Amino acid sequence: MTAQIIDGNALSKQLRTEVATRAQALKAQGVTPGLAVVLVGDNPASQVYVRNKVKACEDSGLHSVLEKYEATMTEADLLARVEALNNDPSIHGILVQLPLPAHIDAQKVIEAISPAKDVDGFHIASAGALMTGMPGFWPCTPYGCMKMLESIGYDLRGKHAVVIGRSNIVGKPMALMLLQKDATVTVAHSRTQNLKALTLQADVIVAAVGKRNVLTADMVKPGAVVLDVGMNRNDEGKLCGDVDFDGVKEVAGYITPVPGGVGPMTITMLLVNTLEAAERASK
Repeated sequence: MTAQIIDGNALSKQLRTEVATRAQALKAQGVTPGLAVVLVGDNPASQVYVRNKVKACEDSGLHSVLEKYEATMTEADLLARVEALNNDPSIHGILVQLPLPAHIDAQKVIEAISPAKDVDGFHIASAGALMTGMPGFWPCTPYGCMKMLESIGYDLRGKHAVVIGRSNIVGKPMALMLLQKDATVTVAHSRTQNLKALTLQADVIVAAVGKRNVLTADMVKPGAVVLDVGMNRNDEGKLCGDVDFDGVKEVAGYITPVPGGVGPMTITMLLVNTLEAAERASK
């Protein structure tokens, strides 16, 4: 049995078309959804991410503002910029690209963003809303994973999901989203003993630790759905995930590739969140 591929590029395209249609409807009411992206310093990977986010906005009919600052920018100055964006009615979403220079407290900056504009879903208010099932913004990567499960018509009720990784950005919110859909959820991490025994029971596995081959074919039960959130490089320098794709695809029922799986979905869900922020603000 060879797994069916869940194509993140194709699903992203479909969702971005929907975003563009909804953005057009808002524009007709005189509202252009706006995202401000703030980049401090010259981290090469961050520059690529930021460029992709801005382009994705423009391609989908959203207004985007990119603010670049030197790595020497003070924390006070950055907080002041965030406050100004909070008060700017043309901006519906604010994203401060991480990592920030060491002298800036990233958590303090995230908490300074208005929860109504927290399209990354990293604010404590967003985390609390997710935990309690209240309206808020979901972090983009796990939100993208949920859309992928939805796209294959997968019913999570009563299924056993194993999330490998417990980060605030992916692992923990992923577990909460799966719980909301009535899955039974196990969160595994670096201190988990006998990971294989857990994953062999899983109907759904989300690998999100940033470590190559953390999930191999002998750890997956036949027909399971495997979502690979990892971004690593193999020995040849090629992009790969946390899952041994070639091995696991022969056992799993569905699998996401790297690249072209969860990655494109992350930026797409950022657009969805920005659009929703604009829709809420215009009511």
